[in-house]
Amino acid sequence: MARIRLLPPFTLRGAARRWGAMAGSLAAVLALTGCGGSTTLNGAGASFPASIYQRWFQELAGQGVRVNYQSVGSGAWVRQFLSRTVDFGASDVPMKAEEIAKLPQGVVQIPMTAGAIAVAYNQKGCELKLSQAQLVDIFSGKINNYSQLGCAAKPIRVVHRSDGSGTTANFTAHLAAISPAWKEAVGAGKTVKWPTGIGAKGNEGVAAQLLQVEGGIGYVEEAFVKEPLQSAALTNASGQVVKPTLASGQEALASIDLGPDLIGSNPNPPKGYPIVTFSWILLYKSGNGAKHDALNKVFSYTLSEPAQAMAPSLGFISLPADVVVKAKAALATVQP
Repeated sequence: MARIRLLPPFTLRGAARRWGAMAGSLAAVLALTGCGGSTTLNGAGASFPASIYQRWFQELAGQGVRVNYQSVGSGAWVRQFLSRTVDFGASDVPMKAEEIAKLPQGVVQIPMTAGAIAVAYNQKGCELKLSQAQLVDIFSGKINNYSQLGCAAKPIRVVHRSDGSGTTANFTAHLAAISPAWKEAVGAGKTVKWPTGIGAKGNEGVAAQLLQVEGGIGYVEEAFVKEPLQSAALTNASGQVVKPTLASGQEALASIDLGPDLIGSNPNPPKGYPIVTFSWILLYKSGNGAKHDALNKVFSYTLSEPAQAMAPSLGFISLPADVVVKAKAALATVQP
């Protein structure tokens, strides 16, 4: 009989409520042990998709695979991947060519899920509809009170990521795309020198801080926005003011050309919600040895129709059908 152990017990989507001010990284350790022996896979990477990976790995119970996934952020996992202390990585930002060049085994980057990056805030009775200029000015510290946004007066307290983060890279890429001043002064990347605010580790850490700080505002994956937090409506490249929803996220993703290497992005889409991103699984192209069959089993499942259908209920966006076809073809290039 198969047995599922979740160490330590947690519900990622409720992590902010359960852990309060804890801003440490979340290690999602899922042990799936079959009756006839198992293969253990170790992975590390982004906190953005951690909750959907948790659910997918649970669904694999009894199939002879043990999966340990550490939600350490898109910055920290790269060191582990380069040193080959993990079997796979996960990131919201594709690996750079100069990093890939350090691995003679090669790297295959596979889009696995997608989601919206929400601007979450903790201010009751306030419905934020932000222009592009207002969004930039909040995170620049120029707008520092909700009264400047048409709401009841209360100081704005910005919360941003303190760790290297793909969520930060995608969020700041949007700010740089809509503001030449931000691009010049702050730029975009997994880490930047923030003009204002306090830092917290992981999406779960930012959400936890926002829940504690009245007047707080920050950026997290949409699945982490739980009451009393709200998501602001943002202005896309066509001037439409849009809230992050499944439909608006899908519309924006449709504008992204992933290209032949499946690593494309669009930091300022003309339609839909303006801050969306794919999230990638990274595998060694060769040198997987005895782990190859287990890797293929796990990620063939996560690209399957039943697995992708779980995404909306977990706050994510299912991959478009044409992207799934390309992702499966990329997985097929991974060798033992």
